Amino acid sequence: MKKRNAVFVGCDLGDKFSEICVLDQVGAVLARERVRTTNSGLTKVVAHYASSVVVIEVGVHSRWVEELFRSLGHRVVVANPRQVRLIWKRRLKTDRSDAMLLARLGRVDLTLLAPVQQRGRDAQLDLVALRSRDILVRSRTRLINHVRGVLKQFGLRVRTCGSSAFAKHANEVVPIDLMPALEPALRSLHELDEQITVHDRQIDELAAASPTAQHLMQVTGVGALTALAFCLTIDDPHRFKRSRLVGAFLGLTPAKDQSGESDPEKHISKAGNPFLRRLLVQSAQHILGPCGRESDLRTWGKKLVARGGQAATKRAIVAVARKLAVLLHRLWVTGEAYDPQHYSRCLAA
Repeated sequence: MKKRNAVFVGCDLGDKFSEICVLDQVGAVLARERVRTTNSGLTKVVAHYASSVVVIEVGVHSRWVEELFRSLGHRVVVANPRQVRLIWKRRLKTDRSDAMLLARLGRVDLTLLAPVQQRGRDAQLDLVALRSRDILVRSRTRLINHVRGVLKQFGLRVRTCGSSAFAKHANEVVPIDLMPALEPALRSLHELDEQITVHDRQIDELAAASPTAQHLMQVTGVGALTALAFCLTIDDPHRFKRSRLVGAFLGLTPAKDQSGESDPEKHISKAGNPFLRRLLVQSAQHILGPCGRESDLRTWGKKLVARGGQAATKRAIVAVARKLAVLLHRLWVTGEAYDPQHYSRCLAA
């Protein structure tokens, strides 16, 4: 059977089933199907069409589905639904109508879909290690908070200490009659500490093997975890024409809702990768904190804090995180050595 050329396929990916809509050159519907979200299910739908434009939304399944369709000879566009109000702000929204809309937008103008460039497979594999560590750390924090909360009910407290030492000190405080209830949590904390240590070693090895990560770690407050997360999330630094765009990409710039004379001040968009954004905020907290070393970034952030106003410190931390993202991208692209007080020295000269 001869394959049809140059059609437009909208694919609304679901966890188990996906909706497919196929349009011809003039926008007439050639096919509408509901298939399983598997290699065989998706391949069967596009088997009759060659050199098609396939539009999918970014999500859990989008990376491997993009690889699948590309291997079949199709052009794949990964849409960012958060940037396309037609997709996520419709009153009558269904998977079937979403597939139709994706196909029609792909036929009219691909730029309307705010295409997303997904990271490569190797970067995704390494990023899994970082995210696995993150979920373990968060699980440990929840367990520590639980134990502390229970002990406070009995007038007991665990001495201030690091997370890795908490279980040891808690064992010294927990009374015998409370041990049966808390012992499983304390044992889990020991196991989590061991697993996190394994991940830390793995992350250190990955960072040591990455010249880019080593280069970014010159910046005070940026450790192996943040440097690696930045490299793996951005993947290709040349996808950004200007370093300033990285702040917006990571959702660290204020959202805009300007219309006519109205241009309200809004919170940051949070439209990027939440994991990397959180790491950059933590690095910014270190830079502005008591242990932060003197640098242009710290001086600038301290000036923002000194202005006062409501939530001045929180605003300064976010602003420093945004500027840090721009700095890291700039260092990555240019390969320049980091000079923490370059701007200060230029002013003094």
